[in-house]
Amino acid sequence: MGPATKRQLSVEIVRERKIPVSRACKLVSLPRSQFYYQSAKDDRQVIEALQELAFQHPTYGFRKLFAYMRRSGKTWNHKKVYRVYKLLKLNKRRKGKRRLPARVKQPLQQQTAVNRSWSMDFMSDSMVGGRKFRTFNVIDDCSREALAIEVDTSLSSKRIIRTLNRTIDMHGKPAAVRVDNGPEFTSNDFELWAQERGITIQYIQPGKPRVLHKVCQLGFS
Repeated sequence: MGPATKRQLSVEIVRERKIPVSRACKLVSLPRSQFYYQSAKDDRQVIEALQELAFQHPTYGFRKLFAYMRRSGKTWNHKKVYRVYKLLKLNKRRKGKRRLPARVKQPLQQQTAVNRSWSMDFMSDSMVGGRKFRTFNVIDDCSREALAIEVDTSLSSKRIIRTLNRTIDMHGKPAAVRVDNGPEFTSNDFELWAQERGITIQYIQPGKPRVLHKVCQLGFS
């Protein structure tokens, strides 16, 4: 048994059996100094930061949460954060319905200048042999100009970011990008990229799953 388990056991013996502390400590081989020891650790800030991140990103494990905390300027070492992570039982597999973070949905608006807002979406098709491929499309909401079309059989969030960086180098940076709730656009990499670039992410309204797709179709027609 570890010291924490021995201390808990000795406390229960003293409380339930009504025997002296010295005897209880002797029974479980625990020094009396450890029995009376009170931790001076204050983990409230770590607890609040971990709980907030775990709510925003319910599927992230310790490594991603810790990396996110480091990027945001937190200086706690991994041992302290992991101890609190286990204390909050975040290392236990959580069952039940996946809880998605709340995102503000904004209606589509007519833009009056270029680079105010870009719309992005995926389209898919298949070749003669039956192999499927996807296209990542970017258009300017004002000019309806097709700024980028990336084609491949698989398009990850990192591939999307590289495409957007090339597009920004050619056309300038948008103030906002309008996307759906696909995994490529809700990933940690994409959110950090937008935050570092100072770009606002606007998600489509509930019940409007094809609005963005229709905008992209109009842009390429």
